[in-house]
Amino acid sequence: MVSYKPLWKTLIDRDISKTQLREKIGCSTSTLARLSKNEFVGLDLICKICYALDCRIEEVIAVVPENES
Repeated sequence: MVSYKPLWKTLIDRDISKTQLREKIGCSTSTLARLSKNEFVGLDLICKICYALDCRIEEVIAVVPENES
């Protein structure tokens, strides 16, 4: 299972709102909702986030075993 907890922590640390992130990367509100629900999104979106925030992929996504979710 994927988790976007690292992304939310990165946004808090950088004082960036979800709306600001959405505008920076040019994604829809439904895509942001998918992230909020820890649903799968395309790697191209993850790359856009990394470029927009100038961060590593580990600061955006984590893979957790199903039994730890």
